[in-house]
Amino acid sequence: MLRVAIPARYDSTRLPGKVLLALAGKPMLQWVWERARASRADEVLVATDDARVARSAEQFGAQVVMTAAAHVSGTDRIAEAAWHRRWSDEDVVVNLQADEPLMPPALIDQVSELLAVHPWAHIATLASPVASLEESMDPHVVKVVTGREGRALYFSRAPIPWDRDGAPSGLASQRSFASARRHIGIYAYRVGALRRLAALAPSPLEQRERLEQLRALENDLAIVVGDAAERPGQDVNTPHDLERVRALLERAAGDAV
Repeated sequence: MLRVAIPARYDSTRLPGKVLLALAGKPMLQWVWERARASRADEVLVATDDARVARSAEQFGAQVVMTAAAHVSGTDRIAEAAWHRRWSDEDVVVNLQADEPLMPPALIDQVSELLAVHPWAHIATLASPVASLEESMDPHVVKVVTGREGRALYFSRAPIPWDRDGAPSGLASQRSFASARRHIGIYAYRVGALRRLAALAPSPLEQRERLEQLRALENDLAIVVGDAAERPGQDVNTPHDLERVRALLERAAGDAV
């Protein structure tokens, strides 16, 4: 059984209320939900603690699970939704962020299929090649390195793997980004692993890098990383992102007429 859960909070430091902001005539959350509905998921739901988000979601036909306001991450929110819905430990749930209105449905299917192909994995996620040296050096772009069978070794905001010979004069002299991979923030969890992860305290590496997936690695939860079948569209974190995505969706709507 494949499920997609969209954790959606109203508060956002850089863009308050962003999940309800209009994009080409629909709230952002509706675009995300429609992307999930276009996947092979058996169930799609919105997990939120905010009545405004719940009302909007119900108006466009989404199932809603109300969760506690104290959750600090989408993972925790989905774990509570799993408890409310009494999902089996063997079920798979995809965590689809509510600020990903351009996420290809094919990637939702792909990340879930990774768990079927790799029975040793507790969690699955995706990556794509780093496209430029600037992207490699950008701390807002999370990089990942993997071992055999795609098992994640580490995630970092730093440029990994580091090409020693490509930077003969130190950090600023780096000219190579060969084999670097950008992490795409979509996850599939076995529900039992999700429950275990949500019950763990934040880990030292997680707190240092501000990357929640490091909590899983530090506690011996195996993450398999697949090469994304296609590169996802822009997510929305800033007003600039919002305008860029709005223009893309409005252009697509105009072309469809």
